[in-house]
Amino acid sequence: MNSVEASGLTVKLNGFEVLRDVNLSLNHPSFTAIIGPNGAGKTTLLKTILGLLKPQSGSIRVMGLDPTKEPKKVRSMVGYVPQRDRVSFFVPMRAKDVIAMSRLVWKRPPRWATKRDEAAVKKVVSMVGIEEIADRRFDELSGGQQQKVLIARAIVSEPSMLLLDEPFNGVDVRSQSEIMSLLMSLREKGVSILMVTHDVSDVIHIIDNLVLLHRTVVAAGKPEDVLKEEILKRVYGDRIGVYSHEPCIMFVPRDSHG
Repeated sequence: MNSVEASGLTVKLNGFEVLRDVNLSLNHPSFTAIIGPNGAGKTTLLKTILGLLKPQSGSIRVMGLDPTKEPKKVRSMVGYVPQRDRVSFFVPMRAKDVIAMSRLVWKRPPRWATKRDEAAVKKVVSMVGIEEIADRRFDELSGGQQQKVLIARAIVSEPSMLLLDEPFNGVDVRSQSEIMSLLMSLREKGVSILMVTHDVSDVIHIIDNLVLLHRTVVAAGKPEDVLKEEILKRVYGDRIGVYSHEPCIMFVPRDSHG
């Protein structure tokens, strides 16, 4: 079974074609990164996978299910970490309460946490390594700490797949390294990971697949097969250069190199 199977997927927002004829097949489990310029449709693709957006045409399957027909079932199997600047909690909440929300949302009112829920939260707090901040208010945490809490919230229900939208934005180097280690651990446990990122150089050594998206799939496959100048030029023009030094491949703006 594939984690994601899209065929001829086209998505419009306000009459504008954000995604066009997207064809994508991702094995399960696998670790995939999506890159592309701003406005390429990366976040739109994640929301379509979750069933939050319906395609204009084409089809998509997530863990064998159609998210347009069974969105709740898909969301129960897929954890989601949105861009951190799009997450806000107006009511002061402790970090562990933010995590627990992910389990309570599936319950019928009144949504009380059971001992099983509390045990699951305690387990994921330990797994992510945030015991020291579990009782602190979410809005008082650093960017890296908040991101760890959001990841814990996304995996507390033990999903089969995890989606992350720019998880390293505003995150310090140490937290970024800890998050990557956590993602590698999840991948080893059989969780499929699909991550949108602008800086693929930091994850190039841990991902299985790389997708270059610019409203459609320009290229997809092994990182070394996608990160080629002739391919990147189709999207970024001559502004991008590829520099390879084992075991790392990176692409950077030409005017920032040398």
